[in-house]
Amino acid sequence: MPRGERSQTWFPELVAELRQSWRRDPTWEAVVNLRDQLQRRLEHILSSRGIRPATVRCLHCGHVGPETPPAISVRAVLLALRRFAIEPEDRVRQLDKEWSRHRALLQLDLYGRGPDSGATAPHSHSEERV
Repeated sequence: MPRGERSQTWFPELVAELRQSWRRDPTWEAVVNLRDQLQRRLEHILSSRGIRPATVRCLHCGHVGPETPPAISVRAVLLALRRFAIEPEDRVRQLDKEWSRHRALLQLDLYGRGPDSGATAPHSHSEERV
């Protein structure tokens, strides 16, 4: 496994999919659906390449185990638009502010899910690589 691949999120094929799937002025539902699509693709890339999370130790409880797998938030999708020059910086800044307002208004989590969606957020620990 190439160095750094365990912690990589934006693999070239994921960026290509983002470029191909992004539409100018999408609805927030479409952005959340794109996030879901990219997350599934990321999980497929990781499993097909046999990439396992690094082993970490929780700073609070001392538990040693696999690191939380990477998860793509809606904001990460928006920031990737700027990072990979899909949208200009000012447009991404505008989308980021609009997403923040939309998310607060509907009480959505980082992944665009509402409080009654039943979806659980990835488990988080304060981690230290072992």
